[in-house]
Amino acid sequence: MSFSAVIFDFFGTLTPSTPSGIWDEHAARSAAPLGIPMHQWRRALDESFPERAMGALGDLSQTFRTLAQRCGVDPDDDALAAALAARLASQRELFVFRDDALETLEQLRNRGVRVGVLSDCTIELAETWPTLPIAPLVDTVVLSCQEGRRKPDPELFRKVARELDTPTSECLYVGDGGGDELSGATAQGMTAVMLRASDWADNDAHAREDSWPGPFFSTLSQVVSAACDPSLITTA
Repeated sequence: MSFSAVIFDFFGTLTPSTPSGIWDEHAARSAAPLGIPMHQWRRALDESFPERAMGALGDLSQTFRTLAQRCGVDPDDDALAAALAARLASQRELFVFRDDALETLEQLRNRGVRVGVLSDCTIELAETWPTLPIAPLVDTVVLSCQEGRRKPDPELFRKVARELDTPTSECLYVGDGGGDELSGATAQGMTAVMLRASDWADNDAHAREDSWPGPFFSTLSQVVSAACDPSLITTA
């Protein structure tokens, strides 16, 4: 029996992995207008990720003002605006997709398979989503910053399945393992497969399931045939 829906993680799955050095570079861009040392600002961003990923600090302007104040800086409007512009420009550089991502989604849709995206993310992705080239190919998107929940919260997996009008048992979940997502999907009755692409080891991910014992793909394009023939999903 084939899968009725495939649910993808976003960062490190539909997009290439992001090494720590890239995060440092991006942090430096938004730290400079605020007059905050890069490493202090990077630490503030990292430590606040659980809050930001659940939308707890408000919009991006509110978030950056709060984080700057935590670093001992009360930015004026011009400095804040420059930092926000730098951050948005940096984030957009991360919204670049794997070479086979769009083709994979198109082939799934052409075969009648519904497509969902479930991501632990901050407000930048939510604001940018409608402009992304994959948006028209995705039937539903569930983002942690809008839901106030992070993976592996069971409700996130149940919600994306509901919005796809598909039982969880008929959903294939594909992700790089960040946020304990594979175990979370499995616990809700989905079939979970790790995307372990050639850049997998480079990813600076949060709470990734590095020791995932289940099946994996090395490319996104493998998802298409596996969605139609689950016997192709093995742990070998």
